[in-house]
Amino acid sequence: MTTARIHSMETFGSVDGPGVRFVLFLQGCRMRCRYCHNPDSWKLDGGEEKSAEEILNYALRYKSYWGTQGGITVSGGEPLLQIDFLLEFFKACKEAGIHTTIDTAAGPFTREVPFFSKFEKLMQYTDLLMVDVKDIDPERHLDLTRVKLDNIIDCLRFLDSISKPVWLRHVLVAGYTDDDGEILRFKEFAQSLHNVRKIEVLPYHSFGMYKWEALGMKYSLADVEPPSAERVEQVLNMLDAQSYPDYK
Repeated sequence: MTTARIHSMETFGSVDGPGVRFVLFLQGCRMRCRYCHNPDSWKLDGGEEKSAEEILNYALRYKSYWGTQGGITVSGGEPLLQIDFLLEFFKACKEAGIHTTIDTAAGPFTREVPFFSKFEKLMQYTDLLMVDVKDIDPERHLDLTRVKLDNIIDCLRFLDSISKPVWLRHVLVAGYTDDDGEILRFKEFAQSLHNVRKIEVLPYHSFGMYKWEALGMKYSLADVEPPSAERVEQVLNMLDAQSYPDYK
């Protein structure tokens, strides 16, 4: 039986995929995003250890609230770092008739085995991926996250090749990820894919700054203001977000 390291769980998630969802946040992430609101999820050996069966049995208590659109989302941290657990957990979810979603930044993706063979199998049990593209410019992505962009783009190309539904997400950070030229590059990339069902623009916030301070780390974006609702709407229009099938 495979276990996972768990950061936390949310029983009534409404922004982590379609419908009402049980959201499982796994522990561990190798990205070091400068605006991360859960830096306490970075440690690979942190959190609480639980089995797939244990988590599913707990989640099923809330199934009556999910309706026809909801289900289970696994987020993080970075869920793909615990791919063996995901395989076992999502296989059990599908046997129980549950819609499955992965919320990922795709950083661990590689076409090398054993990861790639496991990822291909995982896709058989995955209904939707929500992929957070931190920045479409490789240099700025590296500066913002401390990891490279190329394998993330490769992951999205692979998901397109197998027609796996994807929601693209973009966190809008003033002075970092809100350049009009880069947004239009992101639009061009999104439109080159055929499996994108939705584009979400998430406004930056500093709600997690206190966690950085509690961990003794400097929060480098303390002076950055959240974007206005008007700017978020403008970027959604620039991305032609309303043209995607799951736009609401």
